[in-house]
Amino acid sequence: MDLMSAMKVGAAGLSAQRTRMNVVSSNLANVNTTRTPEGGPYRRKEVVLAATPLEGGFGKALADSVSQPTVVAVQEDRGEFQKVYDPSHPDADVNGYVSMPNVNVMKEMVDMLSATRAYEANAAVINTVKTMAQKAIDIGNR
Repeated sequence: MDLMSAMKVGAAGLSAQRTRMNVVSSNLANVNTTRTPEGGPYRRKEVVLAATPLEGGFGKALADSVSQPTVVAVQEDRGEFQKVYDPSHPDADVNGYVSMPNVNVMKEMVDMLSATRAYEANAAVINTVKTMAQKAIDIGNR
């Protein structure tokens, strides 16, 4: 793999992890949202990633072995809503229960940590590629 291919894979990883962080942030921000434009409580969103072959590179031999993450979709989690007894809430049903979003704060925090670590790893890849390119330039100037 040439340096530019490694840079492309790292950049695609940064983009994918940024999307994951944005979705996690949205989920956490709406943990108590009981009304949406679609009606009903907020539904948790999740990112679907796929490994796609890296286009280009220095040969067809490695084309199938090098892949980059691609965001395929951001879809809603079809899990059940949480029922909370709060008869004073404006969205309570006749029995006093409110349907709350299907967002689990602990799961979102774990997803956030995972996305953060993956983002840091991809940033490290890009920094390593830059260092390698600089060393190659330094060697060529001798």
